[in-house]
Amino acid sequence: MYLNEIQLQNFRNYETQNVKFHPKVNIITGNNAQGKTNLLEAIYIMSLGKSFRTNRDSEMIGFDKDYCSAKSITVKNNDQIEIEIRYSAKQKQIKIDGVPIQKNIDLLEHFYTVIFSPEDLKIVKGEPEKRRKFIDRELCQLKPIYYKNLGRYKKIIQHRNILLKNKELDKQVLDVWNEELVEYGSRIILERNHFIQKLNRISNDLHHKITNGKENLEIFYESNLSVGFDLKEQKEVFLDTLQKNIKNDLFHGSTGIGPHKDDLKISIDGIDIRRFGSQGQQRTAALSLKLAEISLIKEETKEDAILLLDDVLSELDGERQSFLLNRLKEIQIFITTTEIGQTLLKNMPDGFVFAVKNGTVQRIENSTKTLT
Repeated sequence: MYLNEIQLQNFRNYETQNVKFHPKVNIITGNNAQGKTNLLEAIYIMSLGKSFRTNRDSEMIGFDKDYCSAKSITVKNNDQIEIEIRYSAKQKQIKIDGVPIQKNIDLLEHFYTVIFSPEDLKIVKGEPEKRRKFIDRELCQLKPIYYKNLGRYKKIIQHRNILLKNKELDKQVLDVWNEELVEYGSRIILERNHFIQKLNRISNDLHHKITNGKENLEIFYESNLSVGFDLKEQKEVFLDTLQKNIKNDLFHGSTGIGPHKDDLKISIDGIDIRRFGSQGQQRTAALSLKLAEISLIKEETKEDAILLLDDVLSELDGERQSFLLNRLKEIQIFITTTEIGQTLLKNMPDGFVFAVKNGTVQRIENSTKTLT
């Protein structure tokens, strides 16, 4: 699978823009604040229907405009798939091959992306929310039912927390929300645990190669609940712990246990690198996790993900850049950068180069030659 073309209208700082891409490497150059990341954002929304930069769809609408739209044309198994997403102040409309769909979940499994930005380098040392977001973003692509369960769980948490803040607690209503919380939360826990086991296997192998066999990376699922053998056992564990924690929840007016409090433990040779790892170790671990995402998508779906590298090469040393680029020669890559470095020139012999200025994208002619 690869992205052949994208068409934008009123998207961020793009008024009207059509861009045709190379099936392998696409380097997007330009100064800061010209629209490089905006272009990657437009590509990314084709996979999940939402941005990796904001939770507000309206922020993608150009200044003083009523709407924005992005249309992608991808090639998959020699067939073309057209996805169009239109945002206005009141609604979002999505079409696949001209047919309207009602929910983001119907968009999944058509277009796979992995985003790697400087912000993702903070996965290891940042707050737990970043690691939960990392897990959820990947699982939502791989498992549409997970996307649905996660959305339902978040709404249940909101309703339960409102009830817990009520001075006149309705025990029967609380029991209903508890039952719902346990049902969807247990499914999320089991899916996350299964996913992290796979991620651990793949990222461990990658990390071993990056460090020339010098380091052993391990990833563990950190839940504040015991992980059950199956759904029945998980629900029993969750409900029992929830009931034991009710006084604490009432005191704080919020739900203190559940997958919304999950985290990952990331260690190298048994040492927790979130707390004690060097910056180099943390960045190498983040790189291993991102590369593992791509491998896992291929393993689970038999499809190649599209990789979006947003100004991340400048954050990696030459050795890590080379490893990253050499691992990814079989998939389509989009790279934003203010300048094309020697490592990129050496490792990327085939592709297009685009220059972005003030929301206008122009392909540099003979750009394949420029890369060699």
